[in-house]
Amino acid sequence: MAARAIWKGELKLGTQKLPVKLYSAVEDKGVRFHILDQSKKHRVKQHMVSPESGDEVETQAIRKGYEIEPGRFVILEEEDLESLKPEASRDIEISGFVSAEAIPQQFYERPYFLGPDGDQSDYFALAAALTNQEREGIAHWVMRNKAYTGALAAQDGYLVLSTLRSEGEVIAANELPQPAGRAPTKKEVDLAKHLVSMLEGEFDPSEYKDEYRERVLEFIAKKAKGHAPRLSAVKTKRATTSLDSVLTKSIAALKKGKRAA
Repeated sequence: MAARAIWKGELKLGTQKLPVKLYSAVEDKGVRFHILDQSKKHRVKQHMVSPESGDEVETQAIRKGYEIEPGRFVILEEEDLESLKPEASRDIEISGFVSAEAIPQQFYERPYFLGPDGDQSDYFALAAALTNQEREGIAHWVMRNKAYTGALAAQDGYLVLSTLRSEGEVIAANELPQPAGRAPTKKEVDLAKHLVSMLEGEFDPSEYKDEYRERVLEFIAKKAKGHAPRLSAVKTKRATTSLDSVLTKSIAALKKGKRAA
């Protein structure tokens, strides 16, 4: 199925504007269930109720509130929220370019493809430049009443725009608990390097699947046909405390597997 554009805009670099179309680069494939009445199998609706009385609260009586301290809220009306929305725009403004390695991985959120919308020569020239220079552009734009910051890069000759999380949403590595106990020995480091080198290969997306989703859908298909499928229990292995032993056994297993192949 051909990709469908979900938004149109203009990529702005200085005084130059490049018309583009935005396409989703990922598609959510989670298993979604409907909430049903057990006896009649009808879909049920959710209602807002008061936790004190259990009575349903009418839609017109519901307000949005932000809790500033326990039990104290600031009430926001819809007109308040409307006035705070960013100004609508079709510009995707590039404020600068940085090294492709300058943005930590945890900042990246959701990727989109940017496709050409009209003249394609300037579009593919920019994609080629980003590929050859290994640079990513820092982008700012407004889409559907929300302001975004993103990273503009090139992939397979096309432009990719990934939304970035704000600094307050990202946890830096130095905020993690400091390592306790002894440092790894040289032998353990050398064994780990050897293990990594033995596992080197090419990335093949077809090898990585959502096994839970596949098991659920297979179970549903069998149950829909009147079968009572059985699922094998997931086995767990005992952990060992010796890093040296773990690495040595892993390397031996890999060598044995390669000889058998």
